[in-house]
Amino acid sequence: TEEEKEKKKKKKKGGGGGEEAEEEEPDESMLDWWSKYFASIETMKEVGEEQHSGSDPKLGDSPTKGSKAQVKNKDKDKSKAPKDDKKKKQQPAPELPEKKNKQKIDELKVYNKELEAEFDNFEDWLHTFNLLRGKIGDNDDNATEEERIVGRFKGSMCVYKVPLPDDITKEAGYDPTFGMFQGIPSNDPINVLVRVYIVRATDLHPADINGKADPYIAIKLGKTDIKDKENYISKQLNPVFGKSFDIEATFPMESMLTVAVYDWDLVGTDDLIGETKIDLENRFYSKHRATCGVSQTYSIHGYNTWRDPMKPSQILSKLCKEGKVDGPHFGPGGRVKVANRVFTGPTEIEDENGQKKPTDEHLALAVLRHWEDIPRAGCHLVPEHVETRPLLNPDKPGIEQ
Repeated sequence: TEEEKEKKKKKKKGGGGGEEAEEEEPDESMLDWWSKYFASIETMKEVGEEQHSGSDPKLGDSPTKGSKAQVKNKDKDKSKAPKDDKKKKQQPAPELPEKKNKQKIDELKVYNKELEAEFDNFEDWLHTFNLLRGKIGDNDDNATEEERIVGRFKGSMCVYKVPLPDDITKEAGYDPTFGMFQGIPSNDPINVLVRVYIVRATDLHPADINGKADPYIAIKLGKTDIKDKENYISKQLNPVFGKSFDIEATFPMESMLTVAVYDWDLVGTDDLIGETKIDLENRFYSKHRATCGVSQTYSIHGYNTWRDPMKPSQILSKLCKEGKVDGPHFGPGGRVKVANRVFTGPTEIEDENGQKKPTDEHLALAVLRHWEDIPRAGCHLVPEHVETRPLLNPDKPGIEQ
C-alpha cells in the first residue's frame, strides 16, 4: 500500500534541468520517494566533497529511468548493492537544481555501509554462536568453517554477583528470580511480513565478454525463492532496479535473508555476480528498532506518508513501558515530558484537504528522534534510511563484486 506517484514525474522533473527557476518550491504532488533519495544523496555528496576535495567523479547511468516499485522505506528490511562511494557520484546533472529546494524535501539517511556496521551487528542482547560439525580425521582439516556449520545458537550469557546490586532490585516490576534477563520476548515462532526494497547496484563485476553484465535480482528466505529473471537489465554494470518484494516468514526458522544479483545468460546457466546475507531476527529483536526506520517528519499523505504500522505515539508508549520510563506526558503548548526530559513540537497536522487537526504524533516523533538522550532506557533508534551492502561471491572470498 505504498501510494508513491508514478515514475513519470521523476522523468518530468529530471528532464527540465537548466530552465528551472532556482528559488521555485518543489510542487508536493510532483515529489516521490526518489526525490527524497536524490536530495539525500546530494547532501551526502556535499558533505563528502567538503571532506575530500579533488576526487574523480565517475558518472553512472541516469538513475531517472527507475523501474517498478519506487519506494523503499522498509517495512521490515532493505538491501541495496555494493559500494556506496561511487553511488554518491552517480547523480546526473539535471538533478542539481534541487539544491536550492533541498530544505523543503524531507531526507533520509544514506549509509555507505551495512546497517549492522553502524549498530554493532544488532547484538545488543541476541548473540549468534555457530554450531560446527566435528572433524573426522585429516580430510576435514581443509573444510572451511562455513561448510561445517550445522546450526546457530542465539542467545545471551550473563554472569552476575548474588545478591543482586540494589539499583537493579529496586526497579519497578523487577523479579529477582529472573536475574538480569527481564522483559525478553517469548521464543514462540512468530510470523512476519518482510518487505525488501532494492534501489540499485553500482560497479558490478563484469560477467560477460563485452565487459558488461545483464543483472537481475534473486531473493531467498526460508522456503521462498524469488528470481526476477524476466526483469533483467541489459548490458549494465550500474543497474537501477527500484523494486520491492514482499515475503512472509516465520522466525526463528526463517531468518536469514539472501539478496543476490545474477547475470542473465541466453545460453547455459546464469552466473552469480554476488550476494549479501541479512539476519532479520537480530534486527527484529534489537532495541534499536531496525524494522521500518524512524522518518524525519510525520505525515499522513503525499510522498512522505508514515509507513511504520505503528504511529509515533504508539511506538513511544511501548518503548516507555518496556524500558520502565515515566511518560509520555503530553502537556499544553506543544510539550511532552518523558523521564526528566521535556520535548516540544507542532501540535497540528494537515490532512489531504488542508484541514488542520490536533495531533500528538509530531511530539512523539520528536522524542523518538532523540531517544538516545533518555536516561538508562535510551538508545539510538534506526532512522529512515538506505543502506549499502557489498555483494560477495563464495568463489572469490573477501572481494567485493
